[in-house]
Amino acid sequence: MSQPPQDNTQQQLDDMLAQADTGGRHPTGIGHWVLLLVPLCWALFQLWYVSPLPFMFNLGIFNDTEARSIHLAFAVFLSFTAFPALKHSPRDRIPWHDWTLALIGAFCASYLFLFYRELASRPGLPIMQDLVVACIGMVLLLEATRRALGPPLMVVAAIFLFYTFAGPWMPEVIAHRGASLARTVTHQWLTTEGVFGVALGVSTSFVFMFVLFGSLLERAGAGNYFIKLAFSLLGHLRGGPAKAAVVSSGLSGLVSGSSIANVVTTGTFTIPLMKRVGFPATKAGAVEVAASTNGQLTPPIMGAAAFLMVEYVGISYIEVIKAAILPALISYAALIYIVHLEAVKAGMQPLQRRHRPSLAQRLLGGLTAVIALMVLTAVVYYGIGWTKTLFGPLASWILALLALLVYLALVAWAARLPDLAMDDPENPDIHMPEPGPTFKSGMYYLLPIVVLVWCLTVERLSPGLSAFWATLFMMFIVVTHKPLKALFRKQHSEGLLREGAFDLFMGLVTGARNMIGIGVATAAAGIVVGTVTLTGIGLVMTEFVEFISGGSLLLMLIFTAVISLLLGMGLPTTANYIVVSTLMAPVIVNLGAQHGLIVPLIAVHLFVFYFGILADDTPPVGLAAFAAAAIAKADPIKTGIQGFTYDIRTAILPFMFIFNTQLLLLGIDSWSGLLITIASALAAMLLFAAATQGYWLVKSRWWETLALLLVAFTLFRPGFFWDKVFPPMAQYDASQWEQVVESLPASESIILQLGGTNLFGEPVSKIVKLNFDASRQSAAERLASTGISSLRRDGDKVMVDMVDFGSQAERLGVDFDLEVVALQRPSDRPDKEWMFIPALILAGLVAWGQRRRRPTPSP
Repeated sequence: MSQPPQDNTQQQLDDMLAQADTGGRHPTGIGHWVLLLVPLCWALFQLWYVSPLPFMFNLGIFNDTEARSIHLAFAVFLSFTAFPALKHSPRDRIPWHDWTLALIGAFCASYLFLFYRELASRPGLPIMQDLVVACIGMVLLLEATRRALGPPLMVVAAIFLFYTFAGPWMPEVIAHRGASLARTVTHQWLTTEGVFGVALGVSTSFVFMFVLFGSLLERAGAGNYFIKLAFSLLGHLRGGPAKAAVVSSGLSGLVSGSSIANVVTTGTFTIPLMKRVGFPATKAGAVEVAASTNGQLTPPIMGAAAFLMVEYVGISYIEVIKAAILPALISYAALIYIVHLEAVKAGMQPLQRRHRPSLAQRLLGGLTAVIALMVLTAVVYYGIGWTKTLFGPLASWILALLALLVYLALVAWAARLPDLAMDDPENPDIHMPEPGPTFKSGMYYLLPIVVLVWCLTVERLSPGLSAFWATLFMMFIVVTHKPLKALFRKQHSEGLLREGAFDLFMGLVTGARNMIGIGVATAAAGIVVGTVTLTGIGLVMTEFVEFISGGSLLLMLIFTAVISLLLGMGLPTTANYIVVSTLMAPVIVNLGAQHGLIVPLIAVHLFVFYFGILADDTPPVGLAAFAAAAIAKADPIKTGIQGFTYDIRTAILPFMFIFNTQLLLLGIDSWSGLLITIASALAAMLLFAAATQGYWLVKSRWWETLALLLVAFTLFRPGFFWDKVFPPMAQYDASQWEQVVESLPASESIILQLGGTNLFGEPVSKIVKLNFDASRQSAAERLASTGISSLRRDGDKVMVDMVDFGSQAERLGVDFDLEVVALQRPSDRPDKEWMFIPALILAGLVAWGQRRRRPTPSP
């Protein structure tokens, strides 16, 4: 008997998700137990490594290099055992040759841990055993990458290895003297410059814990809770199921850092609902794809690449969240608005609730949820504040007890309501859950997120340690929430504790298996980073890219975006980010400085991050689009193209925040400035969405679309036109540096225009922005706090005399004997926000014209 079509679709989705995230092999016998117990051991190791327990007991302390080695050993072993070699390879057993490759690969990966003392005693002097292990390890890592992630990343890493050896025969612009096999494998495998570099370190220290946290949230039922909560709040609006899909996919970003997992988790419920209320299959799938790909952009838990930014940019995770939050929020708001416009264009009508509450009931229901959140937030915030002051070392125990009591109270509250069940999306009768009861039924799921955000933002703990405490709390919830509900309901709880322990077991296993691809991806991408540091290609990339782009920063950004999209068609977001940011981020910063634009490094890294994520729905390879098309029963290419048209709003944002860093909340020093920035960015994004959809109040005419695009551009970047009238910077002669620097207020930075030649005799021209110590008074002290120890006069020139090693100035490329051509500071001019007035007048004229064309409702 053949399977029903729905079962076939679900099986296809499960296979697609397994192949992309956890591995497509499901063996029986000993292989089955190995694929359960090895991931469990990996999860337990990671929990131990990031926790404070090793230092409390002075037992099992691993340094960074040892931990990375063990982390990669687990990932490589599971790549060979969980992922089949070829399409026709067996899925129900692990062949003997895969066992062999898995064991050899795990040994090679753990070599730095097993022989750490010996390797430390002979740095840079490898013996033959070291070289043989490194060569075998490199080959097996490439094969593990091919299995877990497909050929593209393996091919990219192999090309960079080929470049290492073929440097002398390369075109002159990218040629180098080459490296021997021994030097290459030593650099790549036996040091922390290549495979075991920063990227794998971030995977070991941060990413694993966040993936595990998300896996446990999903296992506890939080994914279903977020979907039902979004549907209860938005389902009654026009295009409500599609709006619920957007919000639930954003919330699912807390649970999963994978676009395809988001589609499969939320899409199986939301896509059929969208189709039932009138969305065509292609657009239903596209909405889910656009929402799911943006899930990785949403703080506080973003994709794995966000944690790499912490190391690569050298800022705290809270600063990454601060920079990413406004673009993410306005991008989601615009997608909800696009869905609304699609519903209006199609003439869809709102769904009706089963119970139409009165205005007072709606206000009370909404206030109950808001008040509950406010009380919870106030208790956590102020409670922790005074307990730390009052109880000192005992505060942690008191806070743990407080969190436990709040958890028990919320579970008791939820026990008064029936458990949330996933509705049948094929049922023609759509029943929307009531918002109040739905919200109450799962409030306790938010507690670990509160713990996580508190540890990140207030305690300022490391991301890994913050995720550890949140995960520990989540583990407790997974085990206990079902028995506690039964207890409060006075029902039999026999077997529920065992069921909770099984959920915990499977949550740990699934979280570890979800990390296989990320583990090998960060290691393989480390080969690219190692090649850059070994060959010095990073130094010639600026000249190469400047030649291609003709020195135009805009063309260079487009070039970078295209590279990210092309690589992202086959590479996971994490690997794509590592490769492109390693090559392109310094180039964009340097070329921007040469052309008078100071581009913050975080803006460039977010630029690459955005386009790496957008590749998940870029035809013809976007896996998220294929998963959504399978659920919607639509053409995957058309679904991907439609999803990308919805994502144009996200694609335009990186270009805007490169040129207007206020969109990243940088350089805003007042509440009024913050509110104006948020309001203008939101208005700009909504108008841009209306322009790209060709519909605002009614169908737009071509000139109205152009007018809306002009308004959106002006609101996003008011300085473009304003700078033509009022120059943004006032320039001062270098001889006046003491007066200028001494007169700077603490909120400003020292901006130097430098020129001259570098050590290779090449001309240098750049502008650098240096933050000084606000407590310093004299000009010399302020300059010294940036890393420029002294300046000297050489005739009528002012030269950089000394730069401190490792200082801010040295990192930005300031070198001794460069000439200080001029100093700059913001000019005293009217605020650029005055440009908003003509822009809003133009938008008002378009709105007036469209309102006149709106059909008059029939009496």
